[in-house]
Amino acid sequence: MRIDKLLWFLRLVRSRNLAQALVEQGHIRCNGRRVERLHHKVAPGDALVVPLPAGVCVFELLALPQRRGPASEAQSCYRVLDERRAYPIAAALENNAAKGDLHP
Repeated sequence: MRIDKLLWFLRLVRSRNLAQALVEQGHIRCNGRRVERLHHKVAPGDALVVPLPAGVCVFELLALPQRRGPASEAQSCYRVLDERRAYPIAAALENNAAKGDLHP
């Protein structure tokens, strides 16, 4: 499946035109390599890095979606590899607490 179509099917971008723009600008990585062509093929098991408005998302593709369906269907096709915390300061405090440090 083409990467621009995949991003649209997975609901990571609002339109296929936006997905194409991200690829053309060189902002997408597949298995550590920059994707430079719209027709770049992706397959289950590929690791993708995609810049989103909320931040960079790193995920593993589990299955290829057959259509642009509901969000729950799209989310079942990939697994997020970098769980982002809602608040960066809270994440830092949790990391320090796990290490045994009392101060941030």
